[in-house]
Amino acid sequence: MKVLVIGAAGMVGRKLVAALLATGQVGGQAISHLALADVVAPTAPPSPITITTAAVDLSVPEVAGQLVADRPDLIFHLAAIVSGEAEADFEKGYRINLDGTRHLLEAIRHAGQAAPYRPRLVFTSSIAVFGEPLPEVIGDTHHLTPLTSYGTQKAICELLLSDYSRRGFVDGVGIRLPTIVVRPGKPNKAASGFFSGILREPLAGQPAVLPVADSVRHWFASPRAAVGFLLHAAAMDTALLGNQRNLTMPGLAATVGEEIAALERVAGAKAAGLIQRVPDAVIADIVAGWPKAFEASRARRLGFTGETSFDEIIRIHIEDELGGRIG
Repeated sequence: MKVLVIGAAGMVGRKLVAALLATGQVGGQAISHLALADVVAPTAPPSPITITTAAVDLSVPEVAGQLVADRPDLIFHLAAIVSGEAEADFEKGYRINLDGTRHLLEAIRHAGQAAPYRPRLVFTSSIAVFGEPLPEVIGDTHHLTPLTSYGTQKAICELLLSDYSRRGFVDGVGIRLPTIVVRPGKPNKAASGFFSGILREPLAGQPAVLPVADSVRHWFASPRAAVGFLLHAAAMDTALLGNQRNLTMPGLAATVGEEIAALERVAGAKAAGLIQRVPDAVIADIVAGWPKAFEASRARRLGFTGETSFDEIIRIHIEDELGGRIG
């Protein structure tokens, strides 16, 4: 099996690649070639599997054709710019998040005109496709009403994925990721970055800034769960999806206050005391329109699983990123 990972240098992309190399297979099929692409060349870990890397800009039309020239059997499309950046730079957001995805779908369609070709395409969407007015718990059939450019771009890509799958050009699965915490490394430009920052920095013994009220409620999953979602989407029986190719992933609904309480239970009052409350009206306004909780019953029936407590999410970060130690 040939596998292509677009966005392989990102946080989730790196963890996905590590998981693919650890097992060497997807759905019982051995990986013969792993192609890694991103805007910066991904690092290729040592492996008996053949690995190639490329620094590419998917928003350039001809790049997608080059990526699928080898006709990969499985494609993970993770590449995107995040919510805050897409909102700040309108043209860049549409060029990368929408045009890049359209170029990829078109390259796959054109590749299939020469000889039959219908790869599995796993696309990472976002719960940002939903916006107010929203119920407290969002069901699987709730309509898409994005209130950000990022959410709009993802919603359009979901429609494209469904249509290209319906027409038989790709075998697509779109997974709407919860907000992923705790994200390792440095903060990015996502408006949701503080959800990780108020855990990551205190766990490292550093102060963190909280720009919203403790009552803010949101939908979360760990990086480990995100990789699990991707791998399950790659191997699942897509006949079970019918024409509804996009799924909201399971997650954990929690308030910021519950997040901080879990931090105190796991790491102690000293860690929780490193959080500084500095209100930011801009971020608060953006977050106010975000979803708070989902049923995600369809995804669960199809075998997707996530965490059930914030304590578990924090412990996963300590295990995976801090070597089991705090501070």
